[in-house]
Amino acid sequence: MNDNKKPKKQEKNLDIIRTISLLVLLILCIVGAIAYYYFSEKDGKNEKELAFTELITMINEDKIEKIEMTTGSSTVKVTVAGEGEEKDREKTVLVPSIQAFMEWIQEKVDKEDKKIELNQKPVNPLIRISDTIFSLLPTLLLIILLIMIFKMQGLGGDSGKVYGGEDGLKPTGVKFNDIAGLDEEKDELIEIVDFLKKPSEYLEMGAKIPRGILLYGKPGTGKTLIAKAIAGEAGVPFISMSGSEFIEMFAGLGASRVRKLFEKAKKMAPCIIFIDEIDAIGSRRTSNTGSETENNQTLNQLLVEMDGFDTNETVIVLAATNRPEMLDKALLRPGRFDRQITIPSPDLLGRESILKLHSQNKKFAKDVDFKSIAGDTAGFTGAELANVLNEAAILATRNKHTEITNADIENAVKKITVGLEKTNRVISDKDKKLTAYHEAGHAVVSKFLPTQTDVKEVSIIPRGLAGGYTMYKTNEDKYYVSRTELLEKMVALMGGRAAEKIALNEISTGASNDIEVATGIAKDMLTVYGMDDSLGPVSLKVDDPYELQIFGDKVIDQVGNQIQILIDNAYITAQKILSDNMDILDNVAQKLLEKEKITSEEFEEFFK
Repeated sequence: MNDNKKPKKQEKNLDIIRTISLLVLLILCIVGAIAYYYFSEKDGKNEKELAFTELITMINEDKIEKIEMTTGSSTVKVTVAGEGEEKDREKTVLVPSIQAFMEWIQEKVDKEDKKIELNQKPVNPLIRISDTIFSLLPTLLLIILLIMIFKMQGLGGDSGKVYGGEDGLKPTGVKFNDIAGLDEEKDELIEIVDFLKKPSEYLEMGAKIPRGILLYGKPGTGKTLIAKAIAGEAGVPFISMSGSEFIEMFAGLGASRVRKLFEKAKKMAPCIIFIDEIDAIGSRRTSNTGSETENNQTLNQLLVEMDGFDTNETVIVLAATNRPEMLDKALLRPGRFDRQITIPSPDLLGRESILKLHSQNKKFAKDVDFKSIAGDTAGFTGAELANVLNEAAILATRNKHTEITNADIENAVKKITVGLEKTNRVISDKDKKLTAYHEAGHAVVSKFLPTQTDVKEVSIIPRGLAGGYTMYKTNEDKYYVSRTELLEKMVALMGGRAAEKIALNEISTGASNDIEVATGIAKDMLTVYGMDDSLGPVSLKVDDPYELQIFGDKVIDQVGNQIQILIDNAYITAQKILSDNMDILDNVAQKLLEKEKITSEEFEEFFK
């Protein structure tokens, strides 16, 4: 059975069950209601209710000619004696005890010679059916509701989607050649593929089977993709399941699904189990109750299953997460996840190869340089790079281009990093002037800071939430940042606020994000990187604020004071740079007001 059809078939069957259940319920309600009201109205036609005490009085006064009782009913029909319109009038009476009443009335007839006709008839079968249906409706409704919930929860169904292997299952469709920028990581995983293909060679050598491999890194770096590639290269079944699928509504469901998953894997061995976002079930255990207890049970079952592999079972567990610090330590020990591989963001060469890989089915102009694009996208993940080229293709199509140009790619990068350009937004002259000086301040200050990268573009056209932006060139991948560079980064960030103050003698809310980022840098310098001489190389980064008490209140006050000093110094430095170069600041701002956008070449002209 093809796996890509299987989920659709299961979903289709579930929809059919739901529809049939609702139709059956609706039909039962309608049929029961019609039968009940039709027959009860027919039988009660021209009848009036009579109190039981009145009935006793009328029997004693010989005003009742006939009494008719229906089997199994708590009411009787009586015919009242009379003349004219009142003759043979029928009434219904609710009797507290039919048995006692019938014995009493029989005694009246026998002993007092009362002339009352007593009749007993069986109940109408349709009325009996309708009454039964109405009495069973709540139970039927509850059963149908439980069936629907159990089906929606997937109880009793298969655990995980299966790809590859035999039986005509759909392969993952991914090979190592489909992955770029992760050469070292692929080399590390090739031996896993070799083991799955030839496990006997490793077992004869006495090598132990790796139980699990944990892949962790930023979102979009290719963790899921490389897991599929392992299965695709090895040609073995690949059972994929998300961590969030284990725990849903019912207690104990998570542990049950873990057991079913591993039972299936053992039957299909050799195979790969892939658990995406494993932190959903593998987070640190707690002593709390409620939902935390269910998480703990699921994690405990996972630990037991990973320990329970036989030596000869070629089942490998691959897991992916972007929060490895959340995982329980018992899960990370050797014997469970034997290998932990970091999937990093690609470097310059990696980004170039990723861009070339994703460009294979797209039309590009001859002057498009992927190496240059890779240089401008430092820090981008593989998924983000693929998105850049896809957005560029969309922009090229929208602009009626026959090929994707450099301009399309640059606009795609800006759209992703800064936001959508809003050329139609109406901006007052005052706000436009404020934005021009703000962005000019960033650009001019950065020019006089040796560690800061060159300006690529300055614009006062709104993008996303920003009223304008200053874009810098990214010529290299940085793995370490010096103290000087961080200090000058804060100076560049304060350049916008300093320009507003010096040129317009005014400050605005436009610098809020700059201040936030600068404050974050200052805080990390002191609490994470230990870059303050007075505090020393001490890490004050803690998970719980109460842990800071070991340092005393004096240290906490000192951190706050030092952060304030760093921000003030950066602001003063930015003001001094701009005061010494007011003519350049004015010229750049005026150029922005005229053109709304300045390229790197135009910006450099102001300094010649």
